Amino acid sequence: MALRMAIGGLSHESNTFCNPTPLSSFRQRRGEEIVAAHHGVRTYIGGMLAGAEATGAEVIPTYEAEAEPGGRITADALAAMIRQLVDAIVAARPDVVCLALHGAGVADGCDDVETEVLRAVRGAVGPSVPIAASLDLHGNLFPEMLDYATALFGVKLYPHADSYERGEEAARCLVDCAAGSVRPVMALERLPLLLFSCTSDLDPVKSVNEYCAQWERRTGVRAVRFFHGFCHTDLPSMGASVLVVADGDAALAREAAMDVARHVWRRRAEFTQKNPAPDEAIAEAVAWAAEHGGPVVVNDTADNPGGGGPGDGTHVLRALIRGRPARAAFAYIYDPAAVTQASAAGVGATVDLHLGGRTYPLNGEPFVGPAYVKCITDGRFVLTTPMGRGRRVDLGPMARLQVGSVDVLVGSARTQVLDDEIFLLNGIDVRRCDVVVVKSANHFRAGYRDLATRIITADGPGITSGNLAALPYKRLRRPVYPLDPDTTYAGAE
Repeated sequence: MALRMAIGGLSHESNTFCNPTPLSSFRQRRGEEIVAAHHGVRTYIGGMLAGAEATGAEVIPTYEAEAEPGGRITADALAAMIRQLVDAIVAARPDVVCLALHGAGVADGCDDVETEVLRAVRGAVGPSVPIAASLDLHGNLFPEMLDYATALFGVKLYPHADSYERGEEAARCLVDCAAGSVRPVMALERLPLLLFSCTSDLDPVKSVNEYCAQWERRTGVRAVRFFHGFCHTDLPSMGASVLVVADGDAALAREAAMDVARHVWRRRAEFTQKNPAPDEAIAEAVAWAAEHGGPVVVNDTADNPGGGGPGDGTHVLRALIRGRPARAAFAYIYDPAAVTQASAAGVGATVDLHLGGRTYPLNGEPFVGPAYVKCITDGRFVLTTPMGRGRRVDLGPMARLQVGSVDVLVGSARTQVLDDEIFLLNGIDVRRCDVVVVKSANHFRAGYRDLATRIITADGPGITSGNLAALPYKRLRRPVYPLDPDTTYAGAE
């Protein structure tokens, strides 16, 4: 009989500086809905399905819940989702369990959602059923996770262009576990280190990943992963860590985890960064485009919906309008009310708007002024970026508004911008623009690295700002680097 592999997940990146996330914010799928959404798509579960198929395992899709990053999950929402996941897994009677988790989930009364999920699943299937999970590298990992999981596999890349491979890796590991050809043991080493958005396209993360890969080539080492942590979660213990999966050799796993952690700690100063304020970033982009050509891509990192930002921040939009570039496009402002107003007025109308600025005053006041309605679309497209290629996106009704020389896209759902498909849907070819602004911290790079003549990060006031010293931490255990430059690491040589 084929190996029965239950597949499901519960994923949320919780920014504790944001408003709570209720159950209604989660996209929930059950049974074959999971297969329909992920088969052939470059997601974690897409990779799990492919791994199961390639090894001949029988897939039993159970329950999946995911939401855009935001505030703490409400306690009732977490309880309901765990109950549905566990019930579906029990009904599947699996030989192995493969889960898509995150690592930075927080709920009311629960600092570690992933451990709660793993504890519940382990309690339901018993001690002998292997459980593997994929994780986002922005996880704030807790040692208790290792008590309930057989193996955990974090993505290596940021943007997470390898999500599919990590899901496949988790599924294949479970097949090996069931066959008795591997006996995973794990080691976790945590560092007193906070990291903001650090792309794996560039150093120091690029070279740290290469250092991890050297260990992964060692016999007996299955996975060595550097977790950046999620700096917008206010917990006593959070930050960067190293997780190692070895085959039956706990000492080897511990040696690898300690060695990589020391390597990261020695390079800690290289992770710090300072990005220009919105007006400075736009001025730099306009000047570069005038001399070298566009499109120059400016990413609004302080209002990144991918980190919990409201998506309706206006600081960079105002700077772009003030900068008066010849040809510019902005994606996008989350403002369903503005879309409704533009739709009612109709294409060709000029409307007086109060645009954005509806959630957090820190992210900017509404933009007030006239805008020409260029087009209205349904907000539906398919991702082409390596991160999630093939995934269907539905942002609800959208409006393309012209404010001076700037095309501003306005949508009805909150999400970050990953590729240029959102512009193409609304009749904009970004290759013809001088300046393009997207709301994202880093994931956009996967879709824009080959389009942009230059990328400039704009940072200012906002819920997802990289200015960590300005964040209102209350529970964070100190000292921690770089907030406390003299922080020491007990594992350092």
